[in-house]
Amino acid sequence: MEPKTPGYLVRELPPLGIHDVHVRTLAGAISIGAELPQWLEQDMTETSYNYPLETGYESYGKVLAVGEAVQTVKPGDRVVSFYGHQDQAVVPESKVIPVPAHVSPREALLLILSCDAAKGVRKLTLTPDARVLVSGMGTIGLLTVHYLRHYVNVRQIDIIEPLASRAELARQLGAHIVTPDSDTYDAAIECSGRQAAFAELQSAVRPHGAICVLSDGNLESLTLTPAFHAKELQIIASSDGWSYHMHADWLFSNDRHATLPALFEQETSFSELANCFAALMASTDLPIKVFVDYEQTS
Repeated sequence: MEPKTPGYLVRELPPLGIHDVHVRTLAGAISIGAELPQWLEQDMTETSYNYPLETGYESYGKVLAVGEAVQTVKPGDRVVSFYGHQDQAVVPESKVIPVPAHVSPREALLLILSCDAAKGVRKLTLTPDARVLVSGMGTIGLLTVHYLRHYVNVRQIDIIEPLASRAELARQLGAHIVTPDSDTYDAAIECSGRQAAFAELQSAVRPHGAICVLSDGNLESLTLTPAFHAKELQIIASSDGWSYHMHADWLFSNDRHATLPALFEQETSFSELANCFAALMASTDLPIKVFVDYEQTS
């Protein structure tokens, strides 16, 4: 397969081991911020590209079979896993998360990035009266606002977001659209991947405050400004200690999944996935996320 030319590969599944789960994919997602830079060879975290380049990491499916040592799922169960754009997969039991029947595929597919956002928020150890500023209302930014509101119960969540449609989604989650003042916030969370926003966060956080970086550095280099040193700020990255299984117990209970924003602004089918990638690579008007229906034939 040539670089920047999406297509399909046919491969045999590995045999089912005693700790493995055989999953048929029902739905998946295209992560715009993570996958498109790879396809366009613009990901700043990659030093080289090896083809064929496989992408995707958010998969929702039905369990077809399990190894004899598997205990957490059974055939017929719905699960989320991490194998990407495949119509079937054999994965270790440790990499499947059961999904309750009342949770829709779209809601289930947000589990992975929601957990990644939660890890960073939890490491900030915020209290409800903290003033928090979040930059970038893409998927990670919106899920960060959701977790701040529904887990930490932060009352003052302000955002930086130039696109009105995305800012409106954040407002629906309880955030405020602002032009931040200097030294106003106890903490900030960088989700934009843009240096200009990162610099604004450093200006807005009070002396000795903290900035959590959740953007993965694949779009622009993020650098420290003089304000960072003058105010003796702290940089925090996403952390371990909060697993996807633990997050699923929280996210899929008490109707918290029902409060998630409508992040899937476009839909395609598995049979049209290559064409969808090609169209996205040529577009300047990108959706937040793309839902991939594996049961739809066209």
